[in-house]
Amino acid sequence: MIITYFGKQFFKVQQGETVLSFNPVSKSSKSGVSAHFGADIALVTTNHPDYNGIDQLSHGEREPFAVMGPGDYEIKEIFIKGVLSEAVIAGKKYINTIYIFSVDNINVVFLGALSNPEISKEAQEAINSPDILFVPIGGGDMLDAKSAAKLASSFEPKLIIPMDYDEKSLKLFLKEMGEEKAEVVEKLTLKLKDLEGKEGEVVVLKSS
Repeated sequence: MIITYFGKQFFKVQQGETVLSFNPVSKSSKSGVSAHFGADIALVTTNHPDYNGIDQLSHGEREPFAVMGPGDYEIKEIFIKGVLSEAVIAGKKYINTIYIFSVDNINVVFLGALSNPEISKEAQEAINSPDILFVPIGGGDMLDAKSAAKLASSFEPKLIIPMDYDEKSLKLFLKEMGEEKAEVVEKLTLKLKDLEGKEGEVVVLKSS
């Protein structure tokens, strides 16, 4: 599995020939984040320009199957569960979908633009000790460093990938996690065996 980060909550996850993307940033976003590539599956947690740029994921013959809300999905032999939660962006409430899925026996949870650490019992049960947890930490309308660290730790993931951060919120989050010396990488390449023995390790991905 190869994970690449472009900024905000925009990720590319490649497993063999299959390409997934999380929360692609649209052309109408004012975030300044931009990337364009072909994906097979697009997971959109929140219908907002910072997270719903599915048009950025078509390239050549590759067009994504877009998952844009709660439910159970099977695409390219990948089972995806979307669970309802809430986002607040610029004071406005949005549906936020937490996605839980497994790729190559690696269990992944993507929290999206989560604003409230008090998630539903259904979401808690579905998440259930993931291998990799993607968590927003930037504060404002979203989880701040302290609540993000508390929530992330409660799920007991093996690996935690922070997202939607600036330098200040990242520093605070790493301090809360006791991971001030967390590894900063351009891309994350890993296999299931690489996760053995890890408990709540934070990996910071540089946006490319």
